[in-house]
Amino acid sequence: MVIGIDLAVKEWTTSVIAHREPMKVLGGLIYVIYARNSGAAFSMFSDLTWVFPIIATAVIVWLLVMVRTTVSLPWAVALGLVLGGAAGNLGDRIFRAPKPFHGHVVDMFSFLDDHAGHFPVFNIADSALTVGVALAILLEFTGRRRDGRRVTGKDDTPDA
Repeated sequence: MVIGIDLAVKEWTTSVIAHREPMKVLGGLIYVIYARNSGAAFSMFSDLTWVFPIIATAVIVWLLVMVRTTVSLPWAVALGLVLGGAAGNLGDRIFRAPKPFHGHVVDMFSFLDDHAGHFPVFNIADSALTVGVALAILLEFTGRRRDGRRVTGKDDTPDA
């Protein structure tokens, strides 16, 4: 679902928003703009574009292995969000300009500014990754395990 929504919003952004002024949403809390990012988060390492597909592929393979043994629904949601986000941005890296495996990710959401002056521009895949990682951290800190167990003490004794 994440991949489909991400792809649809990126297609809309490149075909509609790229050719017009930024769109104000929620009274200017969010602006929908067209931006391309060759780097990682916050445009870091933009000269290493070719590395990101390799990292994303490794993460996706690792997540697919983890998902196969996951019983917990909250963990499945968290891993699914991270998996969908990684796959969404990997698709951009592989298929978008300037060339295969060096593609720039399409971003479109900017907080409080129509030119990304206050916060990095992001997309649906980035949002899914962020929410999925935050949920995984919360699950880990609250003692919930992927196998459905809940650890209650420091001695890792499962709650019966």
